Amino acid sequence: MRSLSIAAPADRERQRRGGLAAILFTLAATLVPHAAAEAHSFLESSSPAKDSAIAAGPAKIVRTFNGPLDSGFTELSALGPDGRTHWASGAHTVAGADLSAPVKPLGPAGKYTVDYRIVSADGHPVSGSYSFTLTKPGPGAAAAPPSTAAASTASENDVPLWAWVAAALLIAGGIVAARISRGPSRD
Repeated sequence: MRSLSIAAPADRERQRRGGLAAILFTLAATLVPHAAAEAHSFLESSSPAKDSAIAAGPAKIVRTFNGPLDSGFTELSALGPDGRTHWASGAHTVAGADLSAPVKPLGPAGKYTVDYRIVSADGHPVSGSYSFTLTKPGPGAAAAPPSTAAASTASENDVPLWAWVAAALLIAGGIVAARISRGPSRD
């Protein structure tokens, strides 16, 4: 003989509260990794300044970030107006929050692009680029050095692991909430 169970209104209310609790727990679990993501480093200033126009080339390029950098995981390059000629000379250096590289005497007038890549305090890679314009040809215009730098393949839009984990938790929480709100199966 089959028994038919009819849930009392108090039981349905308890099931709804359980479902709401599961949803709130899932949302809270997704916010914890998000708080860590807010620790990404960001650029505070640069020399030469972004989108600036300068008459003479700088002796070095300096990028200043909002916090100390890990010197083992940084890159900095400077490309000329042709998009290929590499103007940074020697190794880049890290001093606290500053990333810098010496620059060869710049060549032709035009737009120079500086590419960088660092690792934030939270371990997330941060990369970007900016440009400045040299308004007068520099002493390096006659003999442009050969290209030695490769463009960075990393993207700032890479989806970090924590976002995938958060999505999985949301889906799992939704399934649990749906099962709780439906109540026991009636066979």
